[in-house]
Amino acid sequence: MNSNLILLVITSYFLLLFIISYLTSRKVSQETFFTGDRESPWFLVAFGMIGASLSGVTFISVPGEVGNTNFYYFQVVLGYTVGYLTIAKVLLPLYYRMNLVSIYAYLQDRFGFWSYKTGAFFFILSRTLGSSIRVFLVAGVLQLILFDDWGIPFWVSVLITVSLIWLYTHRGGIKTVVWTDTLQTLFMLLAVGTSIYLVAKDLGISGAGELAANVVADSRSGIFNWDWQAGTNFFKQFASGAFITIVMTGLDQDMMQKNLTCRNIGDAQKNMFWFTIILVFVNLCFLVLGVLLYQYCEVNNITLPLRTDDLYPMLATEHFSVFAGTVFVLGIIAAAYSSADSTLTALTTSFCYDFLDIERNYPKDRQQTIRKKVHLIFTGIMFLVILLFRWINDQSVINTVFVIAGYTYGPLLGLYSFGLFTKRIVKDKAVPWIAAIAPLLAFIVSLNSKKWLFGYEFGFEVLILNGGLMFLGLLIFSQKERF
Repeated sequence: MNSNLILLVITSYFLLLFIISYLTSRKVSQETFFTGDRESPWFLVAFGMIGASLSGVTFISVPGEVGNTNFYYFQVVLGYTVGYLTIAKVLLPLYYRMNLVSIYAYLQDRFGFWSYKTGAFFFILSRTLGSSIRVFLVAGVLQLILFDDWGIPFWVSVLITVSLIWLYTHRGGIKTVVWTDTLQTLFMLLAVGTSIYLVAKDLGISGAGELAANVVADSRSGIFNWDWQAGTNFFKQFASGAFITIVMTGLDQDMMQKNLTCRNIGDAQKNMFWFTIILVFVNLCFLVLGVLLYQYCEVNNITLPLRTDDLYPMLATEHFSVFAGTVFVLGIIAAAYSSADSTLTALTTSFCYDFLDIERNYPKDRQQTIRKKVHLIFTGIMFLVILLFRWINDQSVINTVFVIAGYTYGPLLGLYSFGLFTKRIVKDKAVPWIAAIAPLLAFIVSLNSKKWLFGYEFGFEVLILNGGLMFLGLLIFSQKERF
């Protein structure tokens, strides 16, 4: 693709984002940045959350991963439905009942100061790493198709990327994010739908029925793996999907902050219900696209790239038509920014409320200045982590995201499970130590599972092991509730 055309597409896209940012950040209060004044329409939140949940990882990594693990990822997606139901019925009512801005304030109410800070810390760690990986993936694609042509180094392109995110979110916060995520989700869904249509047309496939038959007949479309020892076993993947959803959405300030901008608990639950249905269908579309991309390579004798994450970008920019390539660029930009913009807002919210206690420790006239400084600092941290990840990454990013989630979200899973399903009193000062030891033990067990567990290999379900070890540690350092 022509780099000037790509630049025109990107520039036009950001103009739209800045217009939305301007319209949504007029006459905003300090509270608006964190809560959106709790006036967001539920259907807008539901639609926008699709883009934030999928991100550039799904857009690029899932289609390419089909070549390695068929449709096995859909087993994880099926598990999502159980996770989202749990969030709607258990966690959302809790958050609305307590009228929370930061969801980790629950941990202080239930356990105490150190548990609260531990939960907030693990969220900040998890989201900083996870979102940086997502932006890294897309920044790599933009580097390949645009900045390399101009001789601009990777660190400069990343700096431009995160600076643009900061620019359109630093005033309106979550209110702006709810609206920009809606636009970005629309572009991402249009991109995947258009890509499926154009690739299928090139392969001589016409109509939804013929497309479905073609995909089903492909050996890569197998969904279920019943080998209990494999990391992609159905029961492992399904359970992992459920728990990944609970921690990466229900125990995640980023995702829950959007839900908490809805007018009431009823709207938030409707949002979660429709969001779940659409998300399952959209993930299936990405897997279908993956099969078509591999078929396209086979028909046209195109050599596959070394990394599966490079498959879709390579085809879109080097082999597809200009229109198809343009659609891809729009989709990948939308996928990147729909995740990163809300993350910066959520990290700022969590740090301001959970660590600075901004409403209690700072006068009203200083709160906005403090919040802006925190927002800028986290932008800088994301920039540095992206550069760090570029030096060490050597695998499919979709796997990396879930591996990191398994270790960093495990303590949160254990904390909330213990708080919700027991009435025991925990020794609060022991919680940070338990939260540090549980992931370490989970890693050791996972590393030696084949030897110790008769060939059993851990996949994404290491999250469950981690959360279980955290729960056990809390149980050991607790006592019965006194009446």
